[in-house]
Parts: sequence; structure tokens; C-alpha cells
Amino acid sequence: MKAIAVVGPSDTGKTTLVERLADRLDGSVATIKHLDHAPTIDTEGKDTARHRAAGARVTYGLSDDGWFATGAERSLPDLLDDLAPEHDYALVEGFSSHGLPTVVLGGREHTGPELATATDADEIDLDALCTGIDDLEPRVTLASLVQDVKRSPQADRAGAIATFTGRVRVKDAPDDDPTEALEFETYREVADERLYAIETELEAREGVHEVLTHHRVGRIAAGEDIVFVVVLAGHRSEAFSTVEDGIDRLKDEVPIFKKERTSDEQFWVHDRA
Repeated sequence: MKAIAVVGPSDTGKTTLVERLADRLDGSVATIKHLDHAPTIDTEGKDTARHRAAGARVTYGLSDDGWFATGAERSLPDLLDDLAPEHDYALVEGFSSHGLPTVVLGGREHTGPELATATDADEIDLDALCTGIDDLEPRVTLASLVQDVKRSPQADRAGAIATFTGRVRVKDAPDDDPTEALEFETYREVADERLYAIETELEAREGVHEVLTHHRVGRIAAGEDIVFVVVLAGHRSEAFSTVEDGIDRLKDEVPIFKKERTSDEQFWVHDRA
């Protein structure tokens, strides 16, 4: 899923730009809008609030025309991760401080890389913007990879999906300095070629139908996911062994360099190996 933000003052037409993009982009589009306060969106004007006051973390409403949800504990990254398996694009209106690739209207301050900038929505070249969006790195989650292998033409021959998720470990032993984050750098073209070669060779095994891998780069905080391996296979034995070989080969063969940040220091892990 490709995700961007559109930010700007209220008189710059950012909602209009989101509408135009949703109509122009070729695929399933989800939108998220930043609100200053939770709206009243149920027909009684009180039921949702009563449910949440009673302790519900999220409340869903379902009607013949669609559904809605309200809650207080979902972040923008959480919502984007939830949307990734089923959507090709996410358009986020507002949220200037979350680091997404951003269309900037009216000089609004933001933290993400700029996709386009203009005084208002009418100045944006939609064709060029859509091309820029399609060139972005996708937002990949374990759930989106699992959904991708379920769509495989060979899915009807598969009785197993096995997965591996690597995450940022806070410490190895109780007395260790806690790891605050890891930072990963890579030669993207070389890494992509190596990952594709690994996937292709593993898919050539008897009973293995599809293999997908993904390794995040940049800064990843303690407890967050780093790397995924997903295998679609005929049986669990092929699936489990291929997942293990996949992560071992990824770590051994793909040029990805790791810097560790603790509460006291930072260092490249390969320098201490």
C-alpha cells in the first residue's frame, strides 16, 4: 500500500485534492482525516459515547449503507497497518508530524519528504503526483504479505502458510543496557536483487508455492517489527523449513547494515562482530 499525507490550511483545498486523487488513482483507496475532536456519528447522538463510557475501547456501528467506528487508542501508524492488506493506497488528510511523503499546500509545516508543493490544490499536477505516488516504497506488514500469498494462483494447492517476524529486542539479559532503536541501511538495488533471488530459489522447492520477504530500513524503535518471511506451501513441513532457510539466507546474503542505539551509546553491529 502506498501512503501519503496532504497538509495545508483549511482554505487551500486539501479535501478537494484528496477527492481528486481518490478518483484518479487506479486501485483500492482508503482515506483518513485528521479531526480536532471526535464527531457525533451515530443516529441517536449518544449511543457511541455511552458504549465507550462503559469501557469499550472501540465501538462499531453497522447499517445498510456502511459502517463506522469510534475509539480513542488507535494511532495513525496502527490504522495504516490495518489498511495495508486490503488497499493499494491510503490518503491522509492532515497529520503534519508523522513523516509520511507529503503534498504541502499553503506552506504548512510538516515532517515528511515533499511529494509536491503549491499554494492550493488547483496548482497541483495530478498526473505527475499520481506517478510520484506509484513510485513510492509500499507500506508492508506481515498481514499484507499473508494476504498477498493467499491471492497466489497456486493458493488452491496450499494447505499451509508459515511466517517469521523479526523485531527489535530490548535486551538479551536483565542487566543489559536497553536498546532504544536499531537503524538499518542498505544498497537498495543490490538488496532487492538478492531478496528476489532467494525467493525464486526457495519457490523452486517441491511443495513450495510462493515466498515473500521484506526487511525495513531506517530507524526502528524497540519492540517494533524489522523483517518478515512468508511461505505458502502444500504442507507444514515444507512451509516451516522454508521459512527458517529464508530468514537464515536473508541475514547471510543480503547487504543490510545495522546500527544499535542504547541508552548509553551507539555502534555499528558489524564493527563489533
